[in-house]
Amino acid sequence: MAPLAKSVLWVDDEAELLESHRLFLTDKGYRVQMARNAADALELLRQHAFDILLLDEQMPGMRGIAMVREARELAASMPIVMVTKSEEDSTLREALGQDVTDYLVKPVTPRQVQALLTRILEGARIRSQAIARRFVERFRELEAVRLKDLDWRGWTDRYAELVQWDVDLTAAGEAGLLTSLRALYPAMHRDFAAFVRDGYPRWIHELDGDRPPLSVDVVGEFLLPALADHRAVVFIVVDCLRLDQWKVLEPIVAQAFEIDTAHYFALLPTATPYARNALFSGLFPAEIAERFPAWWGEREDESLNQHERDLLVEQLRALRGDLPVRYHKITSAHDSDDLERHVTTAIADDGVSAFVFNFIDLLTHGRSESAILYEVARDEAAFRQLTEQWFRRSALWSVLREAARRGLPVLLTSDHGSIHCNTPATVYAKKDATVNLRYKMGEDLRAERPEQAVLFTDAAQLRLPPQGPRVNTLLAAGDTFFVYPTKLREYQQRYRGSFLHGGISPEEIILPLALLTPRR
Repeated sequence: MAPLAKSVLWVDDEAELLESHRLFLTDKGYRVQMARNAADALELLRQHAFDILLLDEQMPGMRGIAMVREARELAASMPIVMVTKSEEDSTLREALGQDVTDYLVKPVTPRQVQALLTRILEGARIRSQAIARRFVERFRELEAVRLKDLDWRGWTDRYAELVQWDVDLTAAGEAGLLTSLRALYPAMHRDFAAFVRDGYPRWIHELDGDRPPLSVDVVGEFLLPALADHRAVVFIVVDCLRLDQWKVLEPIVAQAFEIDTAHYFALLPTATPYARNALFSGLFPAEIAERFPAWWGEREDESLNQHERDLLVEQLRALRGDLPVRYHKITSAHDSDDLERHVTTAIADDGVSAFVFNFIDLLTHGRSESAILYEVARDEAAFRQLTEQWFRRSALWSVLREAARRGLPVLLTSDHGSIHCNTPATVYAKKDATVNLRYKMGEDLRAERPEQAVLFTDAAQLRLPPQGPRVNTLLAAGDTFFVYPTKLREYQQRYRGSFLHGGISPEEIILPLALLTPRR
């Protein structure tokens, strides 16, 4: 069945001069109703629903600007386009202040009006159709790629493309095509785990070889070059920010910055004590424990990243000599409110101003314990939407706007991502094993199904601090989470569908590195 024609209400006191426009639009499939004044138009709006209102500004009686307010009371979401002879800025500002959708200056041609109607009324549908068409054309090529042949650059490009398709298809409402896209993920997770299992020990021991940028490279390779051209730079780490979440924040950030996005690989395990300490120190965990034993607790829950500023200062001193460093960690609403009040002084005029924002990580963990949060962030798309809503009202966005106002470059990144876990993996471990759901350290660890986890038998393979001759490290692969055979049902009910981190997946490992340059 053909779609219903879009209805247009056009209000102009010289309606007879617009008859050719009306006929042209009618021929293009629109239903156009004309009115000569605001009173008649408002009566029509009371009687009928229209898809769009074209409104002349200068009319006898009620002006178009005044009619906008009354029209909004009758049809709050209806697009309104102001059509006027006035080219004065004051008229434009007054119209935009009334929340009109668009603005046309007379004289206008029928083609101009048609283009505007198409963009406003059908633009979203046309864009969605174009996205769907491009994806269908690309999908078979994505299916045909031999993942086992990819190097780290190929994996970065592959994952970044799938993330962009995921974001675009979600925005287009293409649920069926999104299901087809997600069908590619199991193979991606399986082959990426094998790729990291074979490549990671080589990357971290042969630093001069062909390898991806790692957590230990971020400050030296990405932050310091920005300092070469500026007296001050802002360094922001958003804990647990995934690449797809950055994709939805990027258009907002682009209002104030030119953006150059690269990627790096997080260290293993992809958990805050390891990945973020490595990022701030430029050192692997074993090196941190050796050089700064007082800053690395014997148990990971005692280290908890209490010395990030100290590690950053030491790394910058080794690379560039003494530099002024300001450090702020935002872990609560109180911290956020305090930063909002002092945002102008939180950023220094020279050196490095570092910020850590923990909201997304706190939300990730809290979601597993709260039925309300679980419902609000039910899946990846909902989690992205919640992240965007938080960002628009966050102290992070305030910091970015202040940096843009002062013309300071920003390096924004994450320490690790997370993955939506739906597959329980039975693991056998002794009582002394760590309790994490995506990685475990202990004696005689093994997974019931070897393909669900990657086992490293020696801490030196991962450049982790020594933990005893028989201590192994088991990292979850794909979308699995570890369960004990004695607590199988309890863990399945509690953690299935959680966003977790610490294991091996592109979602946890391949992270955005965005260099933000303020727009002039």
